Amino acid sequence: MPGTEATLVLKAYPVWDRTTRAFHWINVLCVAGLIGLGLGLLNAKALGVSAEGKILLKMLHAYFGYVFVLNLASRLLWGFLGNRYARWNSILPLGRAYWRALRDYLAGLRSGRAPHYLGHNPLGRLMVTLLFVLLALQAASGLVLAGTDLYLPPFGHEFAEWVTGAGEEHSRLADLKPGVKEGVDAAAYAEMRSFREPFIAIHLAFFYALLAAIVVHVFAVVLAEVKERSGLVSAMFAGDKVFSEAPVDAVDPQPDTEEPVATLKSSPCENRSDPAGH
Repeated sequence: MPGTEATLVLKAYPVWDRTTRAFHWINVLCVAGLIGLGLGLLNAKALGVSAEGKILLKMLHAYFGYVFVLNLASRLLWGFLGNRYARWNSILPLGRAYWRALRDYLAGLRSGRAPHYLGHNPLGRLMVTLLFVLLALQAASGLVLAGTDLYLPPFGHEFAEWVTGAGEEHSRLADLKPGVKEGVDAAAYAEMRSFREPFIAIHLAFFYALLAAIVVHVFAVVLAEVKERSGLVSAMFAGDKVFSEAPVDAVDPQPDTEEPVATLKSSPCENRSDPAGH
């Protein structure tokens, strides 16, 4: 009857392993640092940053970038080694089963009874895949630019040889410094800077695309947290989500613990779920 209250028993289901959670928060810190330093570089002139200061900002950006790349590479590998929900077959939007699940999920959203997912829901898988693609493109283009601008690994040695015309005379590279034209062949340097241009354009374009994707991702996570009340955010700290009934993608329909972790009161006619995001 309308107005009657029912008690829902919430149970915890393990989902994100420690490696996945560590990647997520290291990635958040790295991306935040890279965005801040990147905005500083983009507005260096308006901020009155000197040439030496700009080189320093680029060096800091590159060091953050190395941590970011190593962390991302470990997560790409973990997609083959991690638990069920960390693996690529639970993330990438591929196969007939995925598209069937997406249709069912969208139908559930329209009816106000979207199915619960322990891992990423079908819409969340699209967003996470987009984020991985953008992160990988930023990592690849950033490594090239670390070489062209700062002569840093993994490509810096080759760019240094290019702009100096040193070939195998590595002693000529000893005094080469970022932003300094001494010891540099002007024509070769101009060629290298021309080679650099499309990588700058790619890095900048995907920087703005990544910013937009992050905003959408955070909005979707907050919306899902409010509507699902499944501990979506806390799961990235503790590893567990909570549900009143078994998620459709649970490995075992029963959680690891039979003890309820919480109870809450809800009207029987309250929507089961209408999340968007994870």
